[in-house]
Amino acid sequence: MDYIQIEQLEVFAYHGCNEEEKINGQKFYVDAKLYVDVQTPGLSDNLDETINYAKACKFINKFMTENRFDLIEAVAEQTSRALLQEFPKLKAVEFTINKPNAPIKLPFGNVAVSVFRKWNKAYLSIGSNMGNKEAYLNSCIEAFYDDSNCRVTEVSNFIETKPYGPVEQDNFLNGCIGVETLYSAEELLERIHEIEAEEGRTREIHWGPRTLDIDIVLFNDEIIAKTDLLVPHVEMHKRLFVLEPLNQIAPYAIHPIQKKTVSQLLEELKSTEGKENNCSGCSGCVKM
Repeated sequence: MDYIQIEQLEVFAYHGCNEEEKINGQKFYVDAKLYVDVQTPGLSDNLDETINYAKACKFINKFMTENRFDLIEAVAEQTSRALLQEFPKLKAVEFTINKPNAPIKLPFGNVAVSVFRKWNKAYLSIGSNMGNKEAYLNSCIEAFYDDSNCRVTEVSNFIETKPYGPVEQDNFLNGCIGVETLYSAEELLERIHEIEAEEGRTREIHWGPRTLDIDIVLFNDEIIAKTDLLVPHVEMHKRLFVLEPLNQIAPYAIHPIQKKTVSQLLEELKSTEGKENNCSGCSGCVKM
């Protein structure tokens, strides 16, 4: 991937755990790789199609001097995220903060922290079967629009589907959205739980009615197996109510385990209609 490289940018700031560091400040040196398309501006010779590295340096200096952190880990994390939010063309950043005057009572050359951060691509399945279902789904989408750590890139149409499970309840309204996010998958899950709670979601009845249900379907091309987080969603290839709206916005997204595109998974699932496939929509999805 192409990048613009900044080396040894000097910033005088007040980061550190010791009181002396907070009062007197010290010099830090920043190295940064700004991952951006270089070919397009390289051919057009147009500054608007790239990142102005002078502005990037000025932004780094401003952010590091206007904010104070105890840890240089926090400086690296927060500055990297701020850069990605500030410059829309920036795809990823490798950020190193050097602290040559760290309070170490031994001879040393430098102390540094390096991070690599990028916009992650996630696809989310959203659903509701209580109250004003469409309003709940739209409120969910707006919550991601309003989150500075997320950029909503695609929104599917909503479809009505029959509920899955033994609990008698109303039909669902389902959809999918694509987001670019600075959150890790675990952080995104926490944010999802916050949004669900804001809309009155409770988890008292398994497969029961809910005001809002949000699931991480895909996250980059990652395979995650944790107690509270399985990505890709373990049942997505069996669910028409997931695959149909997902196919509208990401037909060529690849399931990292099945090694098939969303459109291929959808065609395979449709071909098995009428068979045992655990899909709440297989008995008939009603298009909205």
